[in-house]
Amino acid sequence: MKIIHKGLVEYLPTFEAMKTFNAGRNADTEDELWVVEHPPVFTQGLAGKPEHLLIRDDIPVVQIDRGGQITYHGPGQLVVYTMIDFKRRKTSVRNIVSALENSIIATLAEYGIEAAADPKRPGVYVGERKIASLGLRIKNGSVYHGLALNVNMDLSPFTHINPCGYAGMEMTQIADLVCPCPTLDEVAAKLTAHLETQLTPKADNNE
Repeated sequence: MKIIHKGLVEYLPTFEAMKTFNAGRNADTEDELWVVEHPPVFTQGLAGKPEHLLIRDDIPVVQIDRGGQITYHGPGQLVVYTMIDFKRRKTSVRNIVSALENSIIATLAEYGIEAAADPKRPGVYVGERKIASLGLRIKNGSVYHGLALNVNMDLSPFTHINPCGYAGMEMTQIADLVCPCPTLDEVAAKLTAHLETQLTPKADNNE
């Protein structure tokens, strides 16, 4: 699995690059994790409803092809796009979702943060507050899009939406729970290591 650090990049060209990568992959294409950070943007998934955008401001809204509803990306949030051929890995989308959730939970545990997935709601939570979002697109036996973990960001734009369609959903981040807050690069190193552990060995064991 190749890990590519892209830094701070605009959302729309990254979205187009994901679609191009997925459309062009073949049986020999190596799976990739893209580690990125985005300027402020709202992304509206396939199930998105206009009424979940509560306040219209100068933050762009991009309609995209992942599952789910509206969410926010901004500086200080760690985003990892998971370009994974799940058929070749002889696994399921549900197992990939669990691997993403477990990787986030394990990363947060390294900072003394107790987090959990919720079978009734997508994402990872600290108590009732959401700290990470997940969303995938399934196409041609592969998945793309991925996860977003709040590290040290301005959370106020989340109040402009119903995050993932849930009215009143409160958000949190590592910076609100740990002092001093680790850097984005430090969290990315831990998270990608856990993703490799959660994803790669299971595939190897099944082959």
